[in-house]
Amino acid sequence: MYTYIIHRILFMIVTVIILSILTFMIIQLPAGDFVTHLAAQFARSGQSFDQAQLDIIREQFGLNGTLVEQYLAWAGNVLQGDLGWSFQFTRPVSEVIGERIGLTVVISLSTLLFTYLLAIPIGVYSATHQYSIGDNIVMFIGFIGLAIPSFLLALILMFVFLNAGFSVGGLFSPEYLRAEWGPGKIWDLMKHLPLPIIIIGTAGTAGLIRVMRASLLDEIGKQYVITARAKGVHETKLLYKYPVRVALNPIASTIGWELPAIVSGGIIVELVLNLPTTGPMLFNALMNQDLFLASSSLLFLNMLTVIGTFLSDILLVTIDPRIRFTEQEG
Repeated sequence: MYTYIIHRILFMIVTVIILSILTFMIIQLPAGDFVTHLAAQFARSGQSFDQAQLDIIREQFGLNGTLVEQYLAWAGNVLQGDLGWSFQFTRPVSEVIGERIGLTVVISLSTLLFTYLLAIPIGVYSATHQYSIGDNIVMFIGFIGLAIPSFLLALILMFVFLNAGFSVGGLFSPEYLRAEWGPGKIWDLMKHLPLPIIIIGTAGTAGLIRVMRASLLDEIGKQYVITARAKGVHETKLLYKYPVRVALNPIASTIGWELPAIVSGGIIVELVLNLPTTGPMLFNALMNQDLFLASSSLLFLNMLTVIGTFLSDILLVTIDPRIRFTEQEG
């Protein structure tokens, strides 16, 4: 087991290095850089700009070097804890991301819990009551959840909540935006969390319900379940000891995709709801060619994917002994 974990950690490190290289290269594909973008903004507004000053800025941040030189400089700084400078915010990237990462983690973990705690029981019910009225209702709602775009659902729910007299948009009421953290601000945050959690988690919940239902239906029809039922094993014990446990395998394997999907997949929703999270920050960084902020943000998403995949592997090894035995034999 420990050998397996060490192998996975080493694989994670190599994967993150490769992804960081690809990420940095992809961000550099558009022509120009932030200095070019800044010069274009000056030109559009009719303002004059000092080319010498722009050249100094480009030289100061190493933007004159080759792609390899820029990557090595950035990667070396990241290893030392320096994520670089945000041209757009004129502040260190670590400060910009640090202000938003906490709220992003809160929303992501809350949405993940909402998704799995809702999808698994409903999927089990739907599979054990196949073609019943409840199953048909669940499937109908699931199709709607998958079909409606998240941003459209956000607009609909915002309209409903506004008409019901609730505060929507953002994660804090106006009086708490600049306030220090305390019980009042935490409670205000809790009141604003349900709307983004429901909107971002709806599509994922609907998809996982279908996966759980299909997987459990496949297990229930297998011979070992029929034999155990014929021997008089209680239905509840029979269901949760073997079929549900095995049916969780595809659910556990999707955690690696869910973590980054919640963060990156909710960017449009976060823009609509005006949430102070990393999604809108990444969008603006890419639009403004803010190299170091965009690179660090995408590196964060890549690390979420790698960490999520690692957690999926550990869960699969824990849930299904056959996977552990296969790894040990290999």
